[in-house]
Amino acid sequence: MSVKKAKENAKKETLLWVFIFLLTVTGIFANSYFSAVALPIRAAVGIVLAAVIFTLVRYTQKGDLAWVFIKGSRNELRKVVWPTKQETTQMTLLVVVMVVVVALILWGVDAFFFWLIKSISA
Repeated sequence: MSVKKAKENAKKETLLWVFIFLLTVTGIFANSYFSAVALPIRAAVGIVLAAVIFTLVRYTQKGDLAWVFIKGSRNELRKVVWPTKQETTQMTLLVVVMVVVVALILWGVDAFFFWLIKSISA
């Protein structure tokens, strides 16, 4: 009984993905076909179509797994300790200084090799 139900669910899921694909392709085609229609109207229709597609995706196994992942990521994001404005400014300045120092070192090495090759070939 369970195997039969699993096969039915797999068929339903496959049909749902085909429908989602067809909706997506139709939306893309309609957007280009109706390019003469005002952009805000096409954008509104696109937003509604995207909401319908994402709602349908939510009812698939992959969509459910993605939703669980998103909720877990959101919970992990809440645990992050974000740097203060002062720490961010200090780290940014440190990166800028290090980039300038490395650039000067590379310029010096390049100038040395240029001088060396010029003196050898002269």
